[in-house]
Amino acid sequence: MQLTDILAQMGGLQSMARELGVNETQVASGAEALIPAILGGFKKQAQSQPAGLDGLGGLLGQLGGGSLLDQVLAPQPTDVSQGNEVLGQIFGSKDVSRAVAQDAASQSGLDPTLLKKMLPMLAMLVAGFMAKQGATGAEAQPAPEGGGGLGGLLGGLLGGQNAAPGGAAPGFASMLDLNGDGNPLDDILQMVGKAMR
Repeated sequence: MQLTDILAQMGGLQSMARELGVNETQVASGAEALIPAILGGFKKQAQSQPAGLDGLGGLLGQLGGGSLLDQVLAPQPTDVSQGNEVLGQIFGSKDVSRAVAQDAASQSGLDPTLLKKMLPMLAMLVAGFMAKQGATGAEAQPAPEGGGGLGGLLGGLLGGQNAAPGGAAPGFASMLDLNGDGNPLDDILQMVGKAMR
């Protein structure tokens, strides 16, 4: 199951659609275009954390943990400042966030302004979901492609191509292979890096 489907089942996409005043189909196609970059950002964070995935779990906790997910699901308007903090942590700058939104706009055909509004909320949903899964192992919702904890979860969310046969959690090295995983984030970061020089 794709992360977009999981977030839809949890009510995350409906909450975003209601809050942004658009239909759920638009939110779903925006989410599909944005999620690979968000997951790629978390993958980079896992690589740069001294304790690897344990460090990533700590970072998710500092950013707000599972409450990030709850905030987006709540009926009141979402305070996206924490979502912007998550984006700052995984992308490093607003320029990268803008580039991610532009790239997603060209993939999905949606307005970049809508995608920029979606990005912090989606980052909160993904971070909150990962924090809850990391905290509970894989009890709350089965992690895609099997494998418990953040390692199996992040590997599974990044696509079945990294999962070991038999649904075992992928090896740490293969999970952090940033090339060839079909993730546009690396290319976006390079483009932004060139633009800022």
